[in-house]
Amino acid sequence: MTLERFTKDHEYVHVEDGVATIGVTVHAQEQLGDIVFVELPDVGRKVSAGEAIAVVESVKAASDVFAPLDGEVVEVNADLSENPALVNEDAEGKAWFFKIKLADGHAAEALLDRSAYDAFVAENG
Repeated sequence: MTLERFTKDHEYVHVEDGVATIGVTVHAQEQLGDIVFVELPDVGRKVSAGEAIAVVESVKAASDVFAPLDGEVVEVNADLSENPALVNEDAEGKAWFFKIKLADGHAAEALLDRSAYDAFVAENG
């Protein structure tokens, strides 16, 4: 079973078997505009929640992507290095950024569910 959660930094977190797949939400990519570059973390990097570990650049701005949870990067989406525009095409699907093996498999439950995230976006633009 996959647990779907979101952060107030406009990242999605899909957790399955203790591994979180993380990327930016459709809302985030709409705000950024055309994505031109993605910098991904190194596999094996240990991360803490709130730590900036990736960068997404658009024609408008560069934005940090944060680790939503503690763990270790176990995989990155190499397709984004060659085709960063994939984020604009399929932000919450094929354009995931990295996967983290979670230090605490239940920590993601504290993040926002879809309805809470949608309400956050509606209130904060």
